[in-house]
Amino acid sequence: MSTESSGAAPQDGAAPDGDALGHGDALGHGDALGHGDATGDGVTTADEAGGATADTTWRARRRDAAAEHADALERRQAGQSLQARALIQAFVREATARGVPSTPLLARSYDGRARYRTAVRGWYLRRNESVAVGTDGEFYILTVPASLRARLRGATPQPSDPPLILGKGGRDGESIDLADALDRALTARS
Repeated sequence: MSTESSGAAPQDGAAPDGDALGHGDALGHGDALGHGDATGDGVTTADEAGGATADTTWRARRRDAAAEHADALERRQAGQSLQARALIQAFVREATARGVPSTPLLARSYDGRARYRTAVRGWYLRRNESVAVGTDGEFYILTVPASLRARLRGATPQPSDPPLILGKGGRDGESIDLADALDRALTARS
């Protein structure tokens, strides 16, 4: 009796439902080359599972790389902020020693239409008066939401982490090094 009949067991090296090269069965189930479950019957071959694992592994590596990149960016910004704080502290000491007068700082609404009093005194760092250094040694971004309360009682800007470059990422000609802005504020009124 021949083993080539339809009910015979597969030969050595042959796939259970396919040929010796693992090309799948007549119904189109997956093959050894990773062509997957062509019938869509939900049967997952070992090759399809391996592809999903490779895809999951790639996604995990990309996610880890993105998290590492974000951590490095955060560390770099924190380091730059520490350098900027040191520059600001030196500026406040020098401005106080030279007797450079501070002014009451005004905040501006986001749309630029309204200006609000603040309880902060300090020195503006940009000509458009959008950022300043307070006499307390803090860096302030002087834009706030428009509100009736701010118009009546004044605005309360919160200190921000200072950058080493003011206006970074803005239009050409609008960025300036913090050190240069501090020097300009120091010499402009002394």
